[in-house]
Amino acid sequence: MEDLTMEFVTIRPVTKADLPQLLELMHQYIVDFYQSPDPGKEALTKLVTHLIDEPSSGIQFVAETEAHRLAGFATLYFTFNTLEAKRMAFLYDLFVVPSTRGQKIGEKLFQTCLSYIRGNNYSHMIWETAHDNHTAQALYDKMGAQKQVWLNYEIR
Repeated sequence: MEDLTMEFVTIRPVTKADLPQLLELMHQYIVDFYQSPDPGKEALTKLVTHLIDEPSSGIQFVAETEAHRLAGFATLYFTFNTLEAKRMAFLYDLFVVPSTRGQKIGEKLFQTCLSYIRGNNYSHMIWETAHDNHTAQALYDKMGAQKQVWLNYEIR
């Protein structure tokens, strides 16, 4: 893997031109980081394209280096908050390429998501992280987030 050491990174919404690099990052995130089965290039392409074509369902942001390489991404999915009768966002993904960690890219991606929901009058943003993902928890604590009392359940 190439060294992506950098001085400057731009956070911006994903475009279709980003697909080749973004799919590589999503593969790293899904298969290498989470050790989950690869959903395949076609399924990931459909997902990213859907978010680009249907912005009411969600948005992805990418971190791009000066060398035009993607160093990370974040995905927000949108739904509704009945209690406030507003839209809310679910931060589903926040991933930074391992070789670029420690350069505040995760913070920049998180801040971009937060600015997006605040600028668009969303009620709030929620997310989850694994109990043993102390690195992510340290980032979220640093960003001013508060752990909630709600329990997460899942059924398949």
